[in-house]
Amino acid sequence: MPTIREVAKQAGVAPITVSRVLNRSGYVSQDVRERVERAAAELHYIPNMLGSSLRSKKTHILALLLDDVTNPFWTTVARGAEDAANESGYYVVLCNTDESQIKESQYVNVMLKKRVDGFLLVPVGIGRETIQSIRAQKVPLVIIDRRVAGEAIDIVRSDSEGGAYQLTRHLIEQGHRRIAIISGPENVSTAQDRVAGYRRALLEANLPLDETRIYWGKFVQSHGYEATQAILQLSPRPTALLTSNNFIAVGAMHALRGFGIQVPQSMAIVTFDDFPAGFTIDPFLTTAAQSAYQMGYRATELLLARILGPATNSIQEIVLPVEILIRQSSSYVLPKN
Repeated sequence: MPTIREVAKQAGVAPITVSRVLNRSGYVSQDVRERVERAAAELHYIPNMLGSSLRSKKTHILALLLDDVTNPFWTTVARGAEDAANESGYYVVLCNTDESQIKESQYVNVMLKKRVDGFLLVPVGIGRETIQSIRAQKVPLVIIDRRVAGEAIDIVRSDSEGGAYQLTRHLIEQGHRRIAIISGPENVSTAQDRVAGYRRALLEANLPLDETRIYWGKFVQSHGYEATQAILQLSPRPTALLTSNNFIAVGAMHALRGFGIQVPQSMAIVTFDDFPAGFTIDPFLTTAAQSAYQMGYRATELLLARILGPATNSIQEIVLPVEILIRQSSSYVLPKN
């Protein structure tokens, strides 16, 4: 790897002059600047930013910890975060935790050692231990998608409770009285909120709350598949499913087709998270569409405000609305008994 001295020698200047040109600090003539830049390009010289980072105490790097980068929802969140960061001269390092506390702790430790300027975190479970370890190093932090009880902390999330309430109300208005929900981990606030919205809609409609129709698990296809298989064994069998994310919905659809059950004629299904263009689902699912891009973008804006702005004790919780998109998977109205 070429050194700054080699660039200086080829350009016919002192190393300090190369440093001034590449760091845009101090005056140099246009002729000298062009010679240095040409020499650096010819040698493929990459400046070592470690020294300047130590002096400024800024690396211009943010850590983004997500729970499943294979899910299009999270890749869209990541794109929003990256765009907001790049606009301010920052870069994002993406870390995938797979909802593992061990992986989350490992990534946090590595990123702290790398002296990242801030964290965008989708916490595993309750997340309190991870949050405290980041705060102990006085590194700015914004939570994405989840509530954290007992912690005064910046959060950007969607209205999960309201979205689940609206989806359940929609099913009730379609004539359904036996509705099951397949949610995420019981210790994750997003899953809790969606069950809470489901419960509220049933209570308002004076429908019974049957705990056997609530299925907790992971936000993955296999949970949707296995939970749906169990739901189909219930007697009386539910006539509608609310799934708590798009991956659970895909698993549920596979299970229903395996049993020869038509959607929506024999079972209606609604879900959270819209599918990207070109993703083929038949029938296309009624969904509570979250603003994934805005979630990532606004969380990063908030984090950068903490990093670059004056210190403030004013904590923000930004709750983004969801949009209910009514499609074929819930369009069938049950005949009245």
